[in-house]
Amino acid sequence: MGNKRTRTAAGAAASTGTRAAGRRRLAAPLIALAAAGAVLLTGCGAGGGGHSSADGKARRSLPLPGQPTGDGTQRDGEQPDTPEATPSADYLSTFALDVDTASYGYARSALASGRTPDPSTVRPEEFVNSFHQDYERPAGNGFSVTVDGARADDDRWSLVRVGLATRAPESESSRPPANLTFVVDVSGSMAEPGRLDLARASLDVMTDRLRDDDAVALVTFSDEARTVLPMTRLGDHRDRVHRAVDRLEPGESTNLGAGVRTGYATAVEGLRKGATNRVVLVSDALANTGDTDADSILERVSTARREHGVTLFGVGVGSEYGDALMERLADKGDGHTTYVSGRDDAYDVFCDQLPRNIDLTARDAKAQVAFDPETVERFRLIGYDDRAVADEDFRDDRVDGGEVGPGHTVTALYAVRTRPGASGHLATATVRWLDPATRAPHEESGRLETGSLRSDVWAAPPSFQVTAVAAYFADALRSDGARRTALPGGRPLGELASRARDLARATGDKDVAALATALGQADHLHVCGSGCLR
Repeated sequence: MGNKRTRTAAGAAASTGTRAAGRRRLAAPLIALAAAGAVLLTGCGAGGGGHSSADGKARRSLPLPGQPTGDGTQRDGEQPDTPEATPSADYLSTFALDVDTASYGYARSALASGRTPDPSTVRPEEFVNSFHQDYERPAGNGFSVTVDGARADDDRWSLVRVGLATRAPESESSRPPANLTFVVDVSGSMAEPGRLDLARASLDVMTDRLRDDDAVALVTFSDEARTVLPMTRLGDHRDRVHRAVDRLEPGESTNLGAGVRTGYATAVEGLRKGATNRVVLVSDALANTGDTDADSILERVSTARREHGVTLFGVGVGSEYGDALMERLADKGDGHTTYVSGRDDAYDVFCDQLPRNIDLTARDAKAQVAFDPETVERFRLIGYDDRAVADEDFRDDRVDGGEVGPGHTVTALYAVRTRPGASGHLATATVRWLDPATRAPHEESGRLETGSLRSDVWAAPPSFQVTAVAAYFADALRSDGARRTALPGGRPLGELASRARDLARATGDKDVAALATALGQADHLHVCGSGCLR
């Protein structure tokens, strides 16, 4: 990726026109996977924040339509008119795109087992991005931009949703070939009956699903790491892969550092030009032997990404899970994370997510939302705390963004307080990305007027309501003792569960039904203490 500058993280405090925007720089391993083996065998199928201006005056960040950006950016589609009152730095919000969902999956798993997740593991954007959105999709690489909103019941507060969507996945035969290095945690707990055998079945199914021109390598780690299978083109060699999977045996403790080092060394050794070179790490990410220093492990991942373009897909497993480390690994590896808590999750990961993430439609994608100071009094981005990008770095393509594949949607939700009597332009959202093949920059924008705000969150379209419920849920889990969620318009968990059940019936979406179940479990556990959110 060349020389990247590190993103700065800060709290997601509410921003105002007189505050520096820097305050809002968002500052049993494999058991669930193994349990998925049976469903996979029949279900998959084969085949194929910036700084204030010194004098308080507004400074322009987004160029006027039709004007050059000064960096060779190609603008896609019609650009909306830029308002005359261009926001100052205090009214900009900039972040790298993120399609992780592990935080929500782990929270569901914890609640299902009668535990409340640690608030530090709750990332609201991963709750919001766990659900289907009906945004219009672009025809080619890059993104469409949808901006909508609805008024909350608090005085002059609204929820504003910025929705980004990539094109639908092409046929399996149209994507580039894949070089996948599976790095699998086989620590001692895998010796229990019904675990390792089903884990083998899951990997077997994935092998059968890939194309003949794809290649697979297999690395295992427990107390030490070893390459079980070097990079092997499938073609007529699937039996060789299956034999390697069948020979997997449990070891002792979890030497994650050795697994990462060996996995990436294997991936680099088998590097193939023109293919998607990716490491798939399946682990609870609880390093307890060997090199347990997170920084040295992260550096190995970063170097492989920077020098060889090897990216990471992290699959978290286990009731005890090193969430923070896995997320940092995926961030450094230009990939993303998900969490597997049962067979349905495993089906989604290995039959949907992994094939979808072999292809790539955008590199180093970043979003910048410019709020109009004439109509907006303050705002707060919900989540993305560790994905902040300095406002002035939005068009600096040396600064790392997010990698996004086809079939994805990315949602950012804002709490926005409008000025009394506000009318007119509210916000313009712009997404910038690099073409995966040519690295040419592109941008697309969308805008929102105050008159387009729905009168009530709960009168908005179902997908907007699901987004709101997911955000309120995450906010409640992070509040950790607050009598009411900090997000404007928040509802008690029991009421959110009821709304989610109604939405599940209206949409027929099983993921929304699962959200309702998790909300009910959280309500039953009295998440913030003595029933204070009931």
